[in-house]
Amino acid sequence: MSSSARREPGLPAADDPRSEMQRMRAGELYRASDPAIQAAERACFAWLARFNASLPLARAERRVLLAEGLGTVGERTGIRPPFHCDYGFNIHLGTGVFLNFDCVILDVVAVHIGDGTEIGPGTHIYTAEHPRDPEVRRLGLEYGRPVSIGRNVWIGGKAIILPGITIGDDAVIGAGAVVTRDIPAGATAVGNPARILAPRPAG
Repeated sequence: MSSSARREPGLPAADDPRSEMQRMRAGELYRASDPAIQAAERACFAWLARFNASLPLARAERRVLLAEGLGTVGERTGIRPPFHCDYGFNIHLGTGVFLNFDCVILDVVAVHIGDGTEIGPGTHIYTAEHPRDPEVRRLGLEYGRPVSIGRNVWIGGKAIILPGITIGDDAVIGAGAVVTRDIPAGATAVGNPARILAPRPAG
């Protein structure tokens, strides 16, 4: 299903007791200008400055830094700096995950990347969304849709994964692909927008 076809969240109720941060992480409309959210973003940027200066360090040392800033970091998982994200705590990486240079993850809500997945340089993963209704945008509200990438997925360089996408285990995403719809397990998808290739005939 196209992420744009999914229902947008409604306006928060006037008596909703939750914080803007709680609404953000729940995938509901929130204000990014909220002081607590701005503070979390600044803390992430301070951590990124340290992590992005760590390229000369061994992979194991960089992994220790990763664990400081990300929600979950599995064993033998690594990211080559530079790396960019919004908050860090919404990113969950399984065992043996690898992200090459210059990847970007806009982690307004959760991003899960499964064991053994490898992601090429310059790949962007977006969860951040903006309302289609211009009046709602004028209120300064935005929201996010989670992204889930399965196990043993290979994503080529400079691919773009749009909000709300699920990519199944063992899938392959071609370099430069723009993924606008869910990709099933074992499929190969290429192009803009990404289209699933027919399986090669046996023999």
